[in-house]
Amino acid sequence: MYNYDAIVVGAGHAGCEAGLALARLGKKTLMTTLNLDGIAFLACNPSIGGTAKGQLASEIDALGGQMGVNADKSLLQLRVLNKGKGPAVQSLRAQVDKIRYHENMKFTLEKQENLDILQAEVTDILVENEKVFGIKTAMGETFFCKTVIVATGVYLNARIIVGEYSKFVGPNGFEPANKLTDSLANLGFVIRRFKTGTPARIDGQTIDYSAFEVQPGDDIKGHFSNLTSGVIENTHKCFLGYTNENTHNIIRKNIDRAPLYSGKIHGIGPRYCPSIEDKIMRFADKERHQLFLEPESASTNEIYVQGISSSLPVDVQREFYASIKGLENAKIMRFAYAIEYDCIDSTELDATLQSKRIKGLYFAGQINGTSGYEEAGAQGIMTGINASLAMEKKEPLVLKRNQAYIGVLIDDLVTKGTNEPYRMMTARAEHRLILRQDNCDVRLTQIGRDIGLVDDIRFKIFEEKMKQIELVEQQLEKSVSPKKVNEFLAVHKETEVKSGVTLKNLIKRNNLTAFDLRELGFFVDIPNEVLDYINTEVKYSGYINREKEVISKQKKAEEYIIPTEIDYLGMKGLRIEARQKLNQIRPITIGQASRISGVSPADINVLMVYLKLKEHK
Repeated sequence: MYNYDAIVVGAGHAGCEAGLALARLGKKTLMTTLNLDGIAFLACNPSIGGTAKGQLASEIDALGGQMGVNADKSLLQLRVLNKGKGPAVQSLRAQVDKIRYHENMKFTLEKQENLDILQAEVTDILVENEKVFGIKTAMGETFFCKTVIVATGVYLNARIIVGEYSKFVGPNGFEPANKLTDSLANLGFVIRRFKTGTPARIDGQTIDYSAFEVQPGDDIKGHFSNLTSGVIENTHKCFLGYTNENTHNIIRKNIDRAPLYSGKIHGIGPRYCPSIEDKIMRFADKERHQLFLEPESASTNEIYVQGISSSLPVDVQREFYASIKGLENAKIMRFAYAIEYDCIDSTELDATLQSKRIKGLYFAGQINGTSGYEEAGAQGIMTGINASLAMEKKEPLVLKRNQAYIGVLIDDLVTKGTNEPYRMMTARAEHRLILRQDNCDVRLTQIGRDIGLVDDIRFKIFEEKMKQIELVEQQLEKSVSPKKVNEFLAVHKETEVKSGVTLKNLIKRNNLTAFDLRELGFFVDIPNEVLDYINTEVKYSGYINREKEVISKQKKAEEYIIPTEIDYLGMKGLRIEARQKLNQIRPITIGQASRISGVSPADINVLMVYLKLKEHK
């Protein structure tokens, strides 16, 4: 008999974070995977981060997770996206070596205490009296546990489609999981069918790079993880190119052979990452579309053609890729394909990503209808944390929308649900100026430490950073005399002063930053990441304070707890739609209730009156 505290089904980005979190919190954990070679596999683009996704990766790190550490170890190139815009929308994006990323994560898992890894297909989730107690594998073994986290990615009944060709197989030819969906359906879960896709991989030796615009990495001392020190080296370049009218004509001519338009694809695809055939049909007025050539690894010549995913037949793919300037003689090594897979309705979960009906059963990653490695990893670490806390009979960790992008992600999933693959974007976060890339550790590392997931090494680095921030904040009120500062102001084309001026007020000036004050002898020994944080906090202090006031006003609604046993269907003052939606979601606070689609402000007022009357009685 095999007994564990927890079993994680799947070893993708969600499964890895969940398994590591559980094991590091002292729980005896088993992680199963269909194929050990698929651990932390980057099935689509070979990158970590991006707009809002960079924040997610750093938030995982701040809580004590592994994605940021692994990305930094596997780096080929690092860039800051949206550098020309405000700090609220700036994010790190790393081009990573997909082979090293897999190897580094697999090695980390293998040496982790309390964690066993098994190559096996899970066919059944075992439940009794609405409580999970184990799993069964295709080879007939049964494993018993207190908690199961399902993190199966896109592998449930996975089917790839290329033109008329289709096959029930997972990404990169890995075997799919063909039986677990039936078990979930038998447990009462609503099964959905989603779709995503990937572009061709091309032999880099056959590309004419002179036809493309070089996209070098940024010379910055940035990184995803606070455990990473020093300057990260950019060893590889990416390249920017474009489709043309000939490319578009080839695709239009063959659109009837596109599975997306012929009806061969039934799954719902991602709105914000459409295939090239979808782009051309939906945006017929555009003369060209961007594409990026991205290296997959330092140990292969395969180049990922970002921006041109497709499921068109192979002969059409050969023709339209060759129509792009610089790819005339390019050799395709792997054809583009679409992939369909099963997932569940995320509104069936509570705010800890646990099933509302089955105790001890959690879900994380693309099975919840999300897309992206970072979204998956964020859900994974939260299920690992909350499953561990539940076993210890402790209060769960539910991050608020004003605390983390992770909080926005999970609240969106369990409150609003999603009818298409969900992708995190800065626009989804109403408090994005508070949730910046540079302050992930300031927001979350103490929380990770209190839970027990942030180790001594990571916490010592965090404490040192907080001491440096405190030191700089004390200096900000220091006044500098006109004699010392006016020449400096003239050099930077700023108005001279007639009396003393504080360092804080100098930083607030348009042409100055906290880094410029080093010319005056200030902050010379302060690390760049600390000064970057201080610079943003000072320059945007007015906006930040306004944001904090909004959060303070919302606090009452976010902390107003709704009793779990409330009978929404019997609440006659509510509209029928509101009753049904509230009964389905069963929000834990008034704040969450107000974000449910179909629940109006008038419904919230009725609910508040009902709760106050109930309290009075």
